[in-house]
Amino acid sequence: MTYSVLAVGSPTQNLSILDPASPSAEAIRGLFLLVGAILTGIFLLVEGVLIVSLIQSRRRKQAVEIEPPQVYGSKPIEIAWTAAPTMVVFVLILLVARTIWEVRVDPYNPPPGSEPLYITVIGHQWWWEYRYTSYKGKELSVITANELHMPVSDATTPRPVYLDLQSADVCHSFWIPRLGGKTDLIPARANTMWLQTNEVGVHLGQCAEYCGTQHANMLLRVYAEPPADFEKWLAAEAKPAVEDVAVKVDRAVFFSESCVSCHTIRGTTAKGIFGPDLTHLMSRETLASGMIKNTPENLERWINDPQTVKPGCLMPAFKLDEKPLKSVVRYLGTLK
Repeated sequence: MTYSVLAVGSPTQNLSILDPASPSAEAIRGLFLLVGAILTGIFLLVEGVLIVSLIQSRRRKQAVEIEPPQVYGSKPIEIAWTAAPTMVVFVLILLVARTIWEVRVDPYNPPPGSEPLYITVIGHQWWWEYRYTSYKGKELSVITANELHMPVSDATTPRPVYLDLQSADVCHSFWIPRLGGKTDLIPARANTMWLQTNEVGVHLGQCAEYCGTQHANMLLRVYAEPPADFEKWLAAEAKPAVEDVAVKVDRAVFFSESCVSCHTIRGTTAKGIFGPDLTHLMSRETLASGMIKNTPENLERWINDPQTVKPGCLMPAFKLDEKPLKSVVRYLGTLK
């Protein structure tokens, strides 16, 4: 329930569900505390009766062969220990139902006066694809990977983020503890969930269902930003790739390699869909789904042999000669 992770380029961050930063996470914490209190009360009651019985039995002066009173078949007792558990289960059902009602909202009926954001999330082995489809009723065509950006809400305007969760291969699970519960991504089926927060900052999580060798390194980074900053980021991401004449030769080297078979760079002939969209690669803080910081040195290491960074990942090792490798890195370094 409570653990910490080391975010790339940031101090250790607490990911406790007891420190919620969204309405749905708050509802989950409330359920956890209520159920915990009920179960603790039951435990203390049962253990208390047991301890009192043991103490009284030790103090008795009667001979041990005297048979204690028999209560088998007592209707009051039978009714009591049938009715009490039934009431407890009934209360728990009501609490869970109320929480589900709060957490599972209808994405097609956002609150009045809200500014909803719709994103399609696609889980891959082992990275996340984000397709921004609509914001404030306006259609979008922004595609990025691994780092999800969202606007924060304020006292007057809620800005819920509705996620359409899909999988490209195996079962995954989307979980950002401080923003909500776990929701599975299942092949050939779409699930939904929603996020909303008033807290600006980076919220961390990861895939919560074993999906293969690099499951533990399928990390999540959610950037909650002021609306103005988010809209600025959105406008930049919607643009095609920058074409820098200073790296014309390096660009030609990149397009002569097989990178274009797996990756898309909007505004160019690179149309691959197997790997992450690279149009604005250098606007991201991390590489390899949050594993390493996005620096020229790490990018070079990743391109040359991804298996040394993320063993088992589906990107092959290119093992380029030094000159073409430097050219590819220089060109990708202009995609901001």
